[in-house]
Amino acid sequence: MIGDSTVAVRLLIAAGLGAAVGIERELREQWAGLRTHILVCVGACLFTLMSAIGFSAFIGGTQKAAANADVTRIASQVVVGIGFIGGGTILRQGANVRGLTTAATLWVTAAIGLAVAAGSYVAAIVATAVAVFTLSGLKPLERWIGRKAKRAAASSESEDA
Repeated sequence: MIGDSTVAVRLLIAAGLGAAVGIERELREQWAGLRTHILVCVGACLFTLMSAIGFSAFIGGTQKAAANADVTRIASQVVVGIGFIGGGTILRQGANVRGLTTAATLWVTAAIGLAVAAGSYVAAIVATAVAVFTLSGLKPLERWIGRKAKRAAASSESEDA
């Protein structure tokens, strides 16, 4: 059985990791920023903790009752709920689609919260680092690729003329 102090530590770790992703989104002035990512990560963590330990008093302490409890049910519903929230962040503006990265960050932040709740701290920390690097560290590469693509298109157009 996980104690109250372990639950509190896991929720605080989830808040910190959600904040790490949220800060990057906040710096880029995205709709889902610091507070949203913290809440998603903590919420996913809490749902998972409650799924795993919160209902033990209702199912009994026996091995058989524990084996019959599906601890993945609530965690899978977190994924469905985040899909709904993420879908709400995606907007179509003419030929452009906006909000896909925000939806993806909410999705990965929920997964980080699930990992923390499961005690997979290394996985959660690595996922956070990868997410933050992807959001901020790859931006210069993305811009460079965009400039190269524009130059290639411009030279292709001038050759066709």
